[in-house]
Amino acid sequence: MNKNLAVDLAGVTLKNPIVTASGTFGSGREYSPFVDLNKLGAITVKGVSHEPWDGNPPHRIAETHGGMLNAVGLQNPGAKAFIAHELPFLRQFDTKVIVNLCGRDLEDYIAVTEDFAGVDIDLYELNISCPNVKTGLSMGVDAKAANVVTREVVSRANAPVIVKLSPNVTDIVSIAKACEEGGAAGISLINSVLGMKIDINKQAPILGNIMGGLSGPAIKPIALRMVYQVAKNINIPVLGMGGIMSWEDAIEFIMAGATAIAVGMANFVNPRVTLDILEGIESYMDREGINDINQIRGIAQ
Repeated sequence: MNKNLAVDLAGVTLKNPIVTASGTFGSGREYSPFVDLNKLGAITVKGVSHEPWDGNPPHRIAETHGGMLNAVGLQNPGAKAFIAHELPFLRQFDTKVIVNLCGRDLEDYIAVTEDFAGVDIDLYELNISCPNVKTGLSMGVDAKAANVVTREVVSRANAPVIVKLSPNVTDIVSIAKACEEGGAAGISLINSVLGMKIDINKQAPILGNIMGGLSGPAIKPIALRMVYQVAKNINIPVLGMGGIMSWEDAIEFIMAGATAIAVGMANFVNPRVTLDILEGIESYMDREGINDINQIRGIAQ
């Protein structure tokens, strides 16, 4: 059966709904020995800032039941280095490139957006929700601030902007709507959930940053609920993520209303998981007689 897996994410056509989550796939180079990057719908690169960032002190990673905590702190070499060294590698492949923009304040976000003026990028993911840096998190949990930063970045961006939101809020829908009103072309959710872990032998927090972002299967029910709520109440597409480990998880997110899905922590467990999920979705569509992936988007609404 001929199947259509193509989706329209914020006005950009992806050959399939499989995307990598920022911070879990490097800039694609690291996974290229294991994954044919041409088969992915899009690659979201590790967060890029205007100036180089050192990140947080160690320890930066801690395993937990059903997931992991990370407090890397968005370490990266800065926009100029990314454009010079990583982007040419990515452009060898037939896949869309999503650049995750990060900053510590509004001026940072404006500066990094302007760094990409004239650069060939398919989509931007505006990260105003990282829980383990003193950064734009405050913007991601306040509807008015989220609207302002979205407007400023969208007005300068040379490609559609998807805004990545934090789950560490009481009303995710109001913040998503504020971003939509600010010109966002899509919403990306969820980012990791703020958490911590204590070493009872050292009698101190394990992470150098004390707290970090929880990802993995433990947060999937929260992510699924938020994708469902937001997709039902906005008119722009949702890129869903949070604990997706299998094709079944991916199908759930699409049925909840996600246009595309991003795979994060699972990449650390199985470097080929993105392709496994894609194959699983194709087999599911064959068994169920579904010829277009868009037929099931939001079917659980």
